[in-house]
Amino acid sequence: MSSSPKTDLRLDWCSHKAAKWAVEHWHYSRSLPPPPHNRVGVWERGEFVGCVLFARGATGALLDPYGLTITEGCELVRIALTDHFSTVSRIGRVAIKLLMRRSPGLRLIVSFADPAEGHHGGIYQAMGWVYSGTSAASAEYIGPDGKRWHGRMISPTGRKKVYGVYRKVFRPDQCSKVIRPGKHRYLWPLDEAMRAQIAPLAKPYPKRDRSAENGTAGTPSRERCDSDSVAPLSADLTHGP
Repeated sequence: MSSSPKTDLRLDWCSHKAAKWAVEHWHYSRSLPPPPHNRVGVWERGEFVGCVLFARGATGALLDPYGLTITEGCELVRIALTDHFSTVSRIGRVAIKLLMRRSPGLRLIVSFADPAEGHHGGIYQAMGWVYSGTSAASAEYIGPDGKRWHGRMISPTGRKKVYGVYRKVFRPDQCSKVIRPGKHRYLWPLDEAMRAQIAPLAKPYPKRDRSAENGTAGTPSRERCDSDSVAPLSADLTHGP
C-alpha cells in the first residue's frame, strides 16, 4: 500500500468484478485471462483508476526455461489504467511489492509487450526489467465477440478443458485466424540467485515503434481527465480477495 501528498496513490487487493471492469474498459485486449489471478487495484485521490493483474499465463511451460515450478513464478498479464497522475513504473513497483508479501515463495515474474499493438515495453525498461528477446510467432483467432483468443482457447468441438474444467469456447470456423509476431519478453527476478541466473539472458532493450504505453487503453496522461461516471466505486466493487 502506498500514498503520497501529490497523487494520493493507493494500491490494494481488488475484487474480480473491479478487475474485469478495468480490463474490459481500459486495456487493449478487452479480455480477462483465465484464473487464478492476483488482482491489485489502483486508486488515486480515492478514485478507482485501474488494476495490475498477475496470473499463471497462457502456457504451463512459461517457467520451464528457468527451472521453476508453477508455484515459483507468474506472469504480469494486464496493466489496465484510465487517465492517472502516477507513472506506470511506480504503480508496477508497488504492485509487485504487494504480490511478494502475499506470495513470498515467488522467484520470477515474466511479462510480455506486444509489438503488434505498438508496444515495446517502455514501462518495463523504466523499472529495470531484464529483456530476454522475443517469443515465437503465434496464431490467434478473432472470435464472433470481436475479442482475440489464443489458439489454445479454440476447439473444433466448441469445448475446451481449462485448468481442469471443461468450458464452452469458439470453434475455428467461427473465427478469423491471424498470425501475430513474437512478443518482447521481460523478466523480473525476485531473489539474488534468480537475478544471477537470468543475467546472461539479457539483451539490449528494443526501441519504441510508435507512441504507446504497454498495457493501457489509449494514451495515458499525467493530467487527469474526469473519471468515468460509471466506473466501479471503491465502496462497492474494489475490495476483496
